[in-house]
Amino acid sequence: MKHRCLSNYRVLIVPGLHNSGAGHWQTRWQQRYPAFERVEQEQWDRPELPRWSERLAQVLRTSIQPTLIVAHSFGCLTTLHAAGLGGFKLAGALLVAPADPEKFGVQQALRNARLACPAVVVGSANDPWMTRSRAAEWAAIWRCGFVNAGALGHINAESGLEDWPFGLGQLERLVRTMQASNRSGCAEESGSPLAASTNHPI
Repeated sequence: MKHRCLSNYRVLIVPGLHNSGAGHWQTRWQQRYPAFERVEQEQWDRPELPRWSERLAQVLRTSIQPTLIVAHSFGCLTTLHAAGLGGFKLAGALLVAPADPEKFGVQQALRNARLACPAVVVGSANDPWMTRSRAAEWAAIWRCGFVNAGALGHINAESGLEDWPFGLGQLERLVRTMQASNRSGCAEESGSPLAASTNHPI
């Protein structure tokens, strides 16, 4: 990923339950790209969708720069729910290993969630928090693209991904889609141009 690819965007890391520790690819990406920011929740051990979403929206409203979100697990659900609160400009969203909304009892709150920007869900073939087929179903509901990253567990620190080059490749692909959407005037349409599902087992 080249710095110039991201120069026009604010990149915001949105972790899930318990935040992302030192070995997590989100944290490693922040170390690799110091300009990346992270949303901080007051209680990382209590994933409350309305509270987390409002906190994310507050952070988004602190800048007028178009924001690219890189979310993981419950952070993906937070991103989708926060998108409906408005008052900020989302440029794109990489939603990695989203937690199953039913496990947290928030499926009704997220069934009509949409992102008015390019977005892609990256799922794992053996994720204990959301099966690959369920992740693909929710991606379709949210009108996001879907990528099968292979058998990577919950795509977290325990997955041993280090800087996760495959994920960086997906981020770069998403940025290219964002740039193409801006050129074609599609940025304000609801739904994502990344509609097709792809399989990239590792």
